[in-house]
Amino acid sequence: MKKILTLAAAMVLTVSSLMAQNTFKGIIKYKVESTGSVAMTIPEEAANAEIKVSGNDMYTKSAIFLGGMTECVLVQNMMSTSCMDFSKLLGYLRSQGSEFTYQGEGKLMVKTTYKESDFDSVDIVDTEAGHFYYEYVAGETKEIAGMTAKKMIRHQYDEDGVDHPVEMWYSDEIGPKINVLFSGIKGMPLQCTMDAGEGRAITYTATEVVKGKVKEADFLLPDGYETLSEEDMETLGTELQEEIELLQGE
Repeated sequence: MKKILTLAAAMVLTVSSLMAQNTFKGIIKYKVESTGSVAMTIPEEAANAEIKVSGNDMYTKSAIFLGGMTECVLVQNMMSTSCMDFSKLLGYLRSQGSEFTYQGEGKLMVKTTYKESDFDSVDIVDTEAGHFYYEYVAGETKEIAGMTAKKMIRHQYDEDGVDHPVEMWYSDEIGPKINVLFSGIKGMPLQCTMDAGEGRAITYTATEVVKGKVKEADFLLPDGYETLSEEDMETLGTELQEEIELLQGE
């Protein structure tokens, strides 16, 4: 089983693979709610989310589906292109005396191309710390936003070997057969609850599946982002991790 990718590793995966085409075109709209025993505030701008889909291509700029400094993601088959803004982090670290090989401002376009074997064992039981696997629950379905959703559970183990299961309902009629935006699940999530710790949880649920309302322009990435070579991106990722760890250790 593959470990959850570090920042540096996620930047440099290579080799492509074409997947069987799924023909759905449309927009999946979601609501985002606090669902734990301890309430948490969901900012108004994050309370609604969406993913645009055209066959095996997807585009989203909704924070619930993105990590940290990522502002939008375009998925094309097995290639993911992320627009990421490291400018604030780089500015802060530089103000603390950190130096980097990279001398730019930090608005970067990160291209990652996966191969099918990167996800070939996601449903094999693996309880090793830092690893995960998917359990596809046979025979359990429910209707979400007019779609038949199937149940799956993502089992993830912490350094103490404790499982932190995440329940997810998905459709295998929408999106790529291997969905790299969601760690390789077989389709598109329609509902997922994520543990935010200390009794808090966030659930996103599809509220509407709008068919056919997408065009090529909906999948264009914004301007103003710099593309680095894979080697330079790997170097930056490694240096960022090292500098953050040094500051945390002080």
